[in-house]
Amino acid sequence: MLLINEDEVRQLLPMDECIDVLDRLFADAGQGQTANVSRYRMSLPKGLHHNLAGMSMAFGASGLKTYVSAGGGSPAKMLVLIYSMETGEPLTLMSANALGQIRTGAASGVASNYMARENAQTVGVIGSGYQAETQLAAVCGVRSITQAWVYSRAPEKRDSFAERMTAQLGISVAAVETPEAAVAESDVVITITNSREPVFNGDSLRPGTHINAAGSNHWIRRELDETTIRRSDLIVVDDLPQAKIECGELLWAHERRAFRWEQVIELGTVVVGAHKGRPSENAITLFESQGIGIEDVAAGMHVYQKAIAQGLGRQVEL
Repeated sequence: MLLINEDEVRQLLPMDECIDVLDRLFADAGQGQTANVSRYRMSLPKGLHHNLAGMSMAFGASGLKTYVSAGGGSPAKMLVLIYSMETGEPLTLMSANALGQIRTGAASGVASNYMARENAQTVGVIGSGYQAETQLAAVCGVRSITQAWVYSRAPEKRDSFAERMTAQLGISVAAVETPEAAVAESDVVITITNSREPVFNGDSLRPGTHINAAGSNHWIRRELDETTIRRSDLIVVDDLPQAKIECGELLWAHERRAFRWEQVIELGTVVVGAHKGRPSENAITLFESQGIGIEDVAAGMHVYQKAIAQGLGRQVEL
């Protein structure tokens, strides 16, 4: 079995490749060739143990992601374990914090490629943590973005994000003082927070906007208000069973009769062309990203295959 560390994962998984990997994965899902196990959270005396899993025929692999959030401000240490479906042998165990950050951004990149307007040039980002970096990078990877705005509650953090991403992406990224200022002129809106309350007013969205809501993966979290849900002409999720467990804003809207689960389609069906990703030029489209096990398996298998080819990682005998 090959052990792969965090630095190696980051080296082996550039954003453009991860977007291509997840596009292939969701095509597999759209053809019914994947299985996904929704995230299960086990309560601990102090914190939670999170587990999610999946398999993909296209990647010939089955695997799981596991991590513990123990509280106290310490970041979770994520691990991904992948098995060969052909032999049943464990292939690799890798550190997965960077993998999770990159594949979460890449999923929004795939969705944006099918759902955002072709001529989208502006992005509004709500949230300035490390996950926001890959969200913006992924959208820039699939559209010719020239301007982005970022809002978060801490001025120093949004200023730092704007400076860092301007240098990294070669576009203008400006910090703004309100979430509505980030949203009002944006062709693509990204929400990537841990908020329990909506982070912008849905009336601020202009026709034709695409939204990637990537921060709410717990029923008690809600980044989008009821207005945004009602105004969305198309709502796409990465995995419907997991969304029904974790997608706080859709759960909230459903309970208030503002939304029906029958309105939702899965990203895989968009990738294979069974559904249009953009109903019309002026449609508001919404991608709800929960982060699912098959994404970790596909991205992890890509990392493993590159590590073998480049002689990276450490082989261990079990």
